[in-house]
Amino acid sequence: MIQDIEKFRKAVVTIKSSATFVLDYGNDDTAMTETLFNKVRWVTGESSDGTAIETTTNPHSEITWTKVKAEMDKL
Repeated sequence: MIQDIEKFRKAVVTIKSSATFVLDYGNDDTAMTETLFNKVRWVTGESSDGTAIETTTNPHSEITWTKVKAEMDKL
């Protein structure tokens, strides 16, 4: 069985392959929920020192919890 976090990653890639994110999820048994989805840190660029620029405001209008959940349910 694929863990929720792996399903989430695959769902995001399916919707938008270029989207990059960081997710602090605790452990492999953590259920992916809308609450956790809203805590995703989306990578929007890179600073001059090579550090990722992140935001918790989803910059990808095509990636919504509803769409991600639907893709996860297919896996």
